[in-house]
Amino acid sequence: MPGIHSRRPIGPGSRLLLNRRNDPFCLAYRAQTGSAERTGTARVVRLLSAPVFDSLSDRLQAALSDVRGRGALTEEDVSKAMRQVRLALLEADVNFQVVKTFTNAVKDRAAGAEVLEALNPGQQVVKIVSEELTETMGGAGRDLTFVPGKLTVVLMAGLQGSGKTTASAKLARHLREEHGKDVGIAACDVYRPAAVEQLVKVGGEAGARVYEQGTGRDPVDIAAWALEEAKRENRDVLIHDTAGRLHVDAELMEELAQIRARVKPHNVLLVVDAMTGQDAVNVAQSFAETTNFDGVILSKLDGDARGGAALSVKAVTGKPILYASTGEKLPDFERFHPDRMAQRILGMGDVLTLAEKAQKAFDEDKTADLERKIRKQQFGFDDFLEQLQQVRRMGPLQNLLKMMPGLGGQQLAQMNVDEREIDRIQAIITSMTPAERADPKMLNGSRRRRIARGSGNSVQAVNQLVKQFDQMQKLMRQLQKGKMPSLSELGVGR
Repeated sequence: MPGIHSRRPIGPGSRLLLNRRNDPFCLAYRAQTGSAERTGTARVVRLLSAPVFDSLSDRLQAALSDVRGRGALTEEDVSKAMRQVRLALLEADVNFQVVKTFTNAVKDRAAGAEVLEALNPGQQVVKIVSEELTETMGGAGRDLTFVPGKLTVVLMAGLQGSGKTTASAKLARHLREEHGKDVGIAACDVYRPAAVEQLVKVGGEAGARVYEQGTGRDPVDIAAWALEEAKRENRDVLIHDTAGRLHVDAELMEELAQIRARVKPHNVLLVVDAMTGQDAVNVAQSFAETTNFDGVILSKLDGDARGGAALSVKAVTGKPILYASTGEKLPDFERFHPDRMAQRILGMGDVLTLAEKAQKAFDEDKTADLERKIRKQQFGFDDFLEQLQQVRRMGPLQNLLKMMPGLGGQQLAQMNVDEREIDRIQAIITSMTPAERADPKMLNGSRRRRIARGSGNSVQAVNQLVKQFDQMQKLMRQLQKGKMPSLSELGVGR
């Protein structure tokens, strides 16, 4: 894989070792051919896995390392592991009562016959921790409530700076891309400077119709007007982006109540900043006590290395986390799946999310065309570059690796993931002529020197890339014949 320098397998099911000489081609080749799998999604899943909860994940995995794989466990072993788990959760800023309830539930289950009489009690404890983490974060993942055949109205609430406006645009894009909905957004924040302009910009980028009347009108009237316009235009969903305050106060709640009474939303979503930890939980609890909301959007989750908010919100408020914002860009937004998040935290991977990303990134027609080229031994640099670009569309490599089972923070710390490696490869390939990309055998010494100058790389870098590509073509030919090449033939260990 580009920029990953390691001599160790990257996880269960991997057959190739990655090192400096063959890493880019393992990625592109496995992404398209897979040794056993034949679908575009599965091809990527076997090789690949937001810097979310890094600190908590490392601590929990360390706490459970003593019980993993143990053939026999005593109650004292379980109690010792739970003490470490408790400390890890408290240091992650998880609500104290939530920690107490969680650890008691795990200890009660782990002290019973379910674990002590199991063939693999250590793995059974890890399984129980995963299940209880899932339950703490909300159990089964939920989505919005849609009204069939009618306009579905969503009201966004939250404090100033929590990211409501960006979350509104991200939600609009998500509903359009994932559910095929025609979405509008009402600009009801008339207080924050440039709030309307920001919504017009990000809402337009999300493909949503933005309903705005500037800052001179009452937000309740704007909300009602936008509702009528959205109905007249036969929109599927209307999202109301409301104003925030610096803290929960009577004025904020009164305005929310008035807007809610006028537009009668089917979903009220509270946006909380995950980076504020327990403050986010306290805000959610205050809103839960004063107004009835249906679910939570966790913003800025990519910056939350501890995870206190995500692990506490549902248990404290009783309201589920529906979505999480995992980056600055509009596509960095996804449904919150408690079970998948629990698996990520415990280093068990998140293959389902990885598969979904692969399904979106890889074009089935191009995949079929590439398989035909591989069978006919017509695979060129253009095809290889296309595969790298498709993998890149799945997101940062570091994030993808974290979704691989067995690749937790400690394992990833031993790898050097450098996104610039793909940029370097792309620069070299695009400096070739179309004929050279189609037939690398044309690349003699003078051509390679020209490509090196044009791409801003050394001749050595060009030679290395061509050699790696040649090794991958040999691998493809041998696999087509049903042979498995030796590691020395792949350049491993050189």
